[in-house]
Amino acid sequence: MSRTNSPLAGIRIADFTIHAAGPFCTHMLSQLGAQCIKIESKTRPDAFRKPHAVYGRMSAATFDQVSANKLSVRLNLKSPEAVQLAKRLVAISDVAAESFRPGVMNRLGLGFDALRDTKPDIVMLSLSSSGQSGPDSHFAGYAPLFGAWGGLGWMSGYTDGPPVEMRHVMDHSAGLHASVALLSALHQRRRTGQAQHVDLAAREVASAMIGDALVQASSGQEPVRPGNGDLAMAPHGVYVTAQPDRWLTLAVRSDAQWQAFTRVMGHDDAGTDPRFATTQARLQHREQLDALVAQWLAQCPAELTVERLQREGIAAHVSWNMQDIAQDPHLHARGALVEVDCADAPRRLAVGAPARFSRTDDVGIRRATQTLGQDEGYVYGELLGLNSSQRADLEAREVIL
Repeated sequence: MSRTNSPLAGIRIADFTIHAAGPFCTHMLSQLGAQCIKIESKTRPDAFRKPHAVYGRMSAATFDQVSANKLSVRLNLKSPEAVQLAKRLVAISDVAAESFRPGVMNRLGLGFDALRDTKPDIVMLSLSSSGQSGPDSHFAGYAPLFGAWGGLGWMSGYTDGPPVEMRHVMDHSAGLHASVALLSALHQRRRTGQAQHVDLAAREVASAMIGDALVQASSGQEPVRPGNGDLAMAPHGVYVTAQPDRWLTLAVRSDAQWQAFTRVMGHDDAGTDPRFATTQARLQHREQLDALVAQWLAQCPAELTVERLQREGIAAHVSWNMQDIAQDPHLHARGALVEVDCADAPRRLAVGAPARFSRTDDVGIRRATQTLGQDEGYVYGELLGLNSSQRADLEAREVIL
């Protein structure tokens, strides 16, 4: 059950997190080799085990992507004995991670102070909507709320349209920030031997991404939604091509690149047009520029045009769909896509770890999504020393449920 040749080998996480943001954090660490024990119960399973038809399949696609690699055990945390078992798990772990509303872990008897008494150098993560303190800390939240409340939703979308809902990108951004914070806390523990409680507010993650707009607002300016535009590049956007649903993403950074672009277009007059001769002029006449570029690209085959632009050093690519990703030989060659076996579904592709390490190849997804409680023999038996009759008694009394 252990991985000895990975960056986080030897780190164990007692994972109480639910939904996406918290589980994505621990998923990232599990891909780097941490042993992650996910704690649920039959009466309170992770909500993302349920099917999500909105994502295109009647099975738990989201759960697959945030819970691969993890071990699964059941605990009925309404039972005092289960709480004691949870503490025994924390006692042999380096990290305890949770993503409930503030106060839930304290009411269960599993708050930071209680866990520190159990494990004096424990590192604990509490990931919530608005943090563990402050007047808004009691609010519940999901990914769209994080982006909306943090201001990122307002800054996303077209200038003449409404704010855009930010969904999984917010969960995953919060989870990624949490994983970095946990690694920092583990590093400090290694230096000092002291426990640490990491309090991460997901809405503050969204606010951390709009610093330029906040600077504008604080100086009396009125920030606007930029759409696909850029403050320093033009043309810059996503454009229709001659092929159905094959959109071309384009970013022209310099005047030299613009001249190369006009040669590919076959519009020499656009290269000498004073409205487009410099970056500042192109930004000033963005609407006319976009109309010109859009008219040309609408008549072009997507992939061939990308090849021609890339040969000229211009950043351009087709906006890939999921079939493109799944079939990409580059991603397969790098191990960014891996095949995993599932207990209740056909063998499938999963997204692997995006980082590579020169001294180890033991990163990424090594096992598929776990069925509820499938690892209790190892966790309760080998790690905690409970024999089969003890486990059967705990199940009969619904401590393990």
